[in-house]
Amino acid sequence: MFIKNFTGKGDNNVIQRVTELTETNKGTKCVIQLVADLIGDGVKGDNEREGNEEAMESHSQIIECDLISHGVTNKGKLSDQRSTIDARAHGKDKLSYWLANRSDQLAFLTMSGISYAFNNDGSPRLDSIFPSLDFAGLVTAPSPKRSLMWTGSSLDLSNTSAITTAFVPKYDMIVDAVAYAKEHRVKPLMAGGKPYYVMFVAPGTLAALKKDQAYREAVVAVATKAGMDSPWFTGATVTVDGAVIHEFNLVYNTKGAAAGAKWGAGGLVNGTRTLLCGAQALAMGDIKTAEWAEKLFQYDSRWGINVDKMLGLLKPQFHSIYDKSVEDFGLVAIDHYLQ
Repeated sequence: MFIKNFTGKGDNNVIQRVTELTETNKGTKCVIQLVADLIGDGVKGDNEREGNEEAMESHSQIIECDLISHGVTNKGKLSDQRSTIDARAHGKDKLSYWLANRSDQLAFLTMSGISYAFNNDGSPRLDSIFPSLDFAGLVTAPSPKRSLMWTGSSLDLSNTSAITTAFVPKYDMIVDAVAYAKEHRVKPLMAGGKPYYVMFVAPGTLAALKKDQAYREAVVAVATKAGMDSPWFTGATVTVDGAVIHEFNLVYNTKGAAAGAKWGAGGLVNGTRTLLCGAQALAMGDIKTAEWAEKLFQYDSRWGINVDKMLGLLKPQFHSIYDKSVEDFGLVAIDHYLQ
């Protein structure tokens, strides 16, 4: 599971994992707590302290959970004898990969604000139960001040219909995106006393960056040293100006979308949504580990293996005291051209 390295129980994680249920007025639920920065300026000198305290403002957000399940079966004893593979072992391996892969898919669709009716390459998701999951309806598009596009020379508020083949990612995009996140108080991840953001990019995005001379001159090879042993450094391509860059093929793009359903004029331009993530970019309800079950049937001539997983995903949103609006709490989406 790709997202595993970015997931933890504390709030200093890209994905905060909630493993306990909380009693609410809607019953027992998975809840994530978001705490606002203090607004007041405190008390001067020996002036009265009691009665002048500032109440900490926190927001509870409910993570809806649902059960996803899948199973495999063999054809029968005769088919097993004719086969040279261990069907049972392969079945468990395939189901383990399925669960990890689908968790990754749903996580990136949720962070990107893309409906579960689509695959991560923009193609329609056919004959799937995912659009009917209890948390599917909570997927929200990037909020107004967290939705950007790279024009090839600068960041602007996103308008995917305006994207052209000139909107190629460059080193300057990384610099400007990190600066934007800091200016808009997107909470960073802390490691070794330093702030970082994790940037998830599609393979084509990284390829374009590598062709940019300024990027090549700026990259810093990731090394194991003090302050860089956090799990979200593991497997990173490079660290550039406080952005820990991770390449992943499930970062949302439109390469699988039909002509007319992509981005740009006439829906004909391929694009991708790069994600710059700080702390609590995504909340995951993870109450218990996956449950496995095996069963014999047809007079013990056939077997089946099934895996169940209770899962919930939510992109937290919060009223920003800096932007004066409700915004995605822990990430910035950056749309641009993908060759």
